[in-house]
Order: sequence, then C-alpha cells, then structure tokens
Amino acid sequence: MTSRILVTGGTGTLGRLVVPLLRSAGHPVRVLARRSGDVTADLFTGEGVRPAVEGADTVLHLAGGPKGDDVATRNLARAAARAGVRHLVHISVIGADRVPLAWFRSQHGAERAVWESGVPWTMLRAAQFHDLVLKAVTQLARLPVVPIPGGLRFQPVDARDVAARLAELTLGEPFGLVPDLAGPQVYGMRELVRGYLEARGRRRPMLPVRMPGRAGRAYRAGDNLSLEGADLGKRTWEEFLNERVR
Repeated sequence: MTSRILVTGGTGTLGRLVVPLLRSAGHPVRVLARRSGDVTADLFTGEGVRPAVEGADTVLHLAGGPKGDDVATRNLARAAARAGVRHLVHISVIGADRVPLAWFRSQHGAERAVWESGVPWTMLRAAQFHDLVLKAVTQLARLPVVPIPGGLRFQPVDARDVAARLAELTLGEPFGLVPDLAGPQVYGMRELVRGYLEARGRRRPMLPVRMPGRAGRAYRAGDNLSLEGADLGKRTWEEFLNERVR
C-alpha cells in the first residue's frame, strides 16, 4: 500500500538523505520546512502545522534545533492526532532520559509528546552523527592547546546509516521504541581529536580537564552511550574522516 508521507526537517542533514530513499520506494513525499519546502509551517508557534499535516498517512519528524524541540514536537503531534495520521515516526538521541543537560531534557520532552499524542508511533534513539562530532572537534582543534574532558566518550554514527534505518521504519508498521542505533565503535574525545588532526596533517598539544557536576558524572558513566542491545551502523569515524577530511 502506498503511503502519503510528510517529512519535517526534510532539507536538513538527515532529511536530505531520507527523502530520496522514501521517494525511490514509490511513496509520495512532502517536505515541511519553515521557509523552503513543499509545504511551509512553523512548528514552534504552530502556525500552518495543521493544514500541512492534513492528508498525510505517515509523518516522519526530523526537524530539530538547539532548543524548543519539545514544544515543536508537541505542536506537530497534536496536529497529527487531529488529522488522523496513522503513523508518527520520531528521531531522538541516546541518553535523552539520562543526561542532565537542557538539550537532552528537551529531547525527552519531545519523546513524551509523541508517546502522549494518541497517534501510533515509532521512535529511534540514535547516537551523535559523525557530522556533529566533526564540527565539535574542528572547533577544539583551532585552539593552541586542545582541552580533553576526561571520561567523555562518543559512539558516533553515520547519518547515512541512520537514514537507511529511518526509511525502513517509516515504511513499516508502528513499533514503539526500537533498539538504539549507534556507531560500530566507542571513542574517547582524545581519540576523536587525534584522528581529526592526523587527517588534517596537524599537531596540537592536548590538556586533560575534568567535567564538573551532574553532567560530568553522567558522561563518565556513559549515559550518552548504548553499549548493549543497540543496532550498530556500518561506517566508522575513520572512514568518515577519509571521505570528508582527507
């Protein structure tokens, strides 16, 4: 059966990968964006969201930002419920319910909006994308001495692996919370920075620093990781660097 699919955030890093996969499977796809999309709406104020959702069988929610994702998701979920959407697919982050930082709390709030919407749903928690980790280490590597937070580890995953999994979930039946998706390896921040510097042919001295407070304890405990029971992507950090940096 052909489903009419609405994708929020379809012009972003992940959306640009997912939308062609859905269209190649023969499904009509509309992209919702604040400015440039097949339909325009503002998820944060709710303006234009309800008419944008009308007629969609499935909504894939990829739109996100540095803050306010809980509000945006609640506006979308309410509109989806009113429009009779049959399947709401949501991307979240590993550790949304464990890491005591404002952005993670916002992600967990967005998850609750999906759970409470009354719309049948599927949710995937993914690790940080290679692209995001690259942005972070690029900023650090510009410093004359690179601070390395002790105990800070990541399990970065390639956006293409996440896109393929999301396309599969979007075309399937509502499943609830599926296994996390993380990268194939866990790296300390020192390893990530060193790999980037080597790819750029650079050297920088590194200085260990301690992350204070509850957030530091959460990261040292690995609350942002999924070490057991997760699905693993295929592409490693080193392979990503070879493609993007070398």
